[in-house]
Amino acid sequence: MKEVAVIGVGQTRFGKRRDASLSELAVDALKEAFEDSKIDKKEVKFLSVGNFGLSSEDVSPASIVAEQAGIHGAMLMRCEAACASGSAAFYVAWMAVSSGMFDIAVALGVEKMTEVETPTMIEILGRAGSYFWEFHGFGVTFPAYYALYATAHMNKFGTTEEDLALVAVKNHKYGARNPKAHFQNEITVEEVLSSRTIAWPLKLYDCCPISDGAAAVVLASKEKVKEMGVDTPVWIKGIGVSSDTSTMGNRSDFLGLRASREAAQLAYKMAKVDAKEIEVAEVHDCFTIAEIIAYEDLGFCKKGEGAKLIREGETEIGGKIPVNIDGGLKAKGHPLGATGVSMIAELTKQLREEVEPSRQAPLNKYLALAHNVGGTGQYCYVTVLGR
Repeated sequence: MKEVAVIGVGQTRFGKRRDASLSELAVDALKEAFEDSKIDKKEVKFLSVGNFGLSSEDVSPASIVAEQAGIHGAMLMRCEAACASGSAAFYVAWMAVSSGMFDIAVALGVEKMTEVETPTMIEILGRAGSYFWEFHGFGVTFPAYYALYATAHMNKFGTTEEDLALVAVKNHKYGARNPKAHFQNEITVEEVLSSRTIAWPLKLYDCCPISDGAAAVVLASKEKVKEMGVDTPVWIKGIGVSSDTSTMGNRSDFLGLRASREAAQLAYKMAKVDAKEIEVAEVHDCFTIAEIIAYEDLGFCKKGEGAKLIREGETEIGGKIPVNIDGGLKAKGHPLGATGVSMIAELTKQLREEVEPSRQAPLNKYLALAHNVGGTGQYCYVTVLGR
């Protein structure tokens, strides 16, 4: 397989984007990525679009996005893997180049979630699990799914509501420093704990927002990188993908995500690195407990010690492994199809040392990791990037 690099990235501001349609958000992200990579849109012969759908006017967006972006005659593909739809789009774009079929490919993630009322969006998301048995039969939605993980972790390892709140506080701190984040305000532990309960122990501030937004990345083969004279390529060192049962009741426990552990090990093996070498990470913190169990599943700490990592400030800048220092899903926002691509865009800028100075991770080995979960672990993509 050919070596593949990220040579350009773009992202819109996340949030309630009533000022732009889905395709307009997509075009804005693509334009920024094209300008960053210095490619002409005429060179794009492969475009994958991560989009969960069902909440916006364009249920099959690839063709309308390509048309409005001025991309003609390219191979188009819409990718869906629930909350990991953006990573699915990134993965197939990587395969398109690493296979040798294309010298350049573009992965776009886009979602417009605020066009429907919140209860409708919650129902749509709930259908991404085991619809007939868990959602339709018992009324379980995603806050309740992750509340099961939170209570199991609390019972087994002594994790507290305050520990969960520390994740939200950290991510809002860095979201406040990110001009493209949905939430740009800092919060306190007391504010998290006093916010209304959604599914105990998860409160309002333990949950990511419903967001709109888009992100895009341009990938190129090693040969194309040399031909273009790209001076700051970010190489895709390893990718791991795994999955788990749709029905939560068929899993052995609620203490972590098997798909995350397996995908991480595959990515580390391909990249020939281990967890302790990663210097900055984006993990899937759709709920605060999800970030804590991600620390453990990815090998940043031992099982059961995730809460200790956040308590001791080890996942902040200056700590052992800075995590979600763009705000994460919790504060940056979580437009489903855009999230996985946005993670790659953020880490590319981190490795190129181009983010705001107040949230730049200190780098030595120049290794980063993106972790994107679909559903409650039905899908997982882990990517190791290096420069």
